[in-house]
Amino acid sequence: MLGNLGFAQKQRLAYIDFCLLFKGAIYRQDLINRFEIGLSAGSRDFSIYKNLAPNNLRYGAREKRYFQTPDFKPVFKHDARRTLIKLANDISDGFDAIGDIHFPVEAPSSLNLPNIFIVARLVQAMLNGKAVSVIYTSLSSGSGARELVPHAIVDNGLRWHVRAHDRKSQSFRDFVLTRISKVTIKDTAESNERAHKDEEWKRLIPLQLVPHPKNIEHPKAIQLDYGMESGQLLLNVRAAMAGYLLRRWNVDCTERGTLKGAEYQLWLQNRFTLRDVNNLAIAPGYKD
Repeated sequence: MLGNLGFAQKQRLAYIDFCLLFKGAIYRQDLINRFEIGLSAGSRDFSIYKNLAPNNLRYGAREKRYFQTPDFKPVFKHDARRTLIKLANDISDGFDAIGDIHFPVEAPSSLNLPNIFIVARLVQAMLNGKAVSVIYTSLSSGSGARELVPHAIVDNGLRWHVRAHDRKSQSFRDFVLTRISKVTIKDTAESNERAHKDEEWKRLIPLQLVPHPKNIEHPKAIQLDYGMESGQLLLNVRAAMAGYLLRRWNVDCTERGTLKGAEYQLWLQNRFTLRDVNNLAIAPGYKD
């Protein structure tokens, strides 16, 4: 039946599919506002979607919106890499599932992409302020059940994490998405478990990056690479993300820029700003 539909209608159906998968619900008005269509056209789209997948949604008369059912199976294939990038950039259209315009641009292959259905459950929990029960496999303790209150999906440049309050340790931590094998949405999160209590997430720290003082023969090239002004690049980053950024860009965090190697093109000039920041074991050369 999909083959008989026009491209614009497929886009609208993909949007319904995307919202049910990642939000767990969708208002008819969401579709109408998103595509600037009439009420009758919106109703027709939901009818077509229900014909395509009758077990995917149910209408809640009291809430006046459509909800995902326990038997939900996506009508469209949502590409994991593209969808994660869109979620990270607050784009919720699902259009990649029907073939966006393809540009001749390539990126390095990801070695580990998380299960899109695991991500969807976590996003649903975030949007609805819920806790989740997960099966998580860690390097230190193996597989076990944990209760988390997730509040953000994080791309650290090498892999995807979820930032969450961990009820076991009573702290905010990062959990690798590919190590989560099961997600069950649970109770409503307590106030002290939500993002506004995550101090490392809220706190912004300034990073002053400059061309490496010893490894770079022509610093002007590095200044052009990073769009530096007055020979430096100033960034404000979340304290919880600082270590990841410094590692991703191989920023020398030693006191006098003493790391050797062509990969170290940047030096952190104001390393004192890293005091009282956690997860810096991965920052190149940093010692407290």
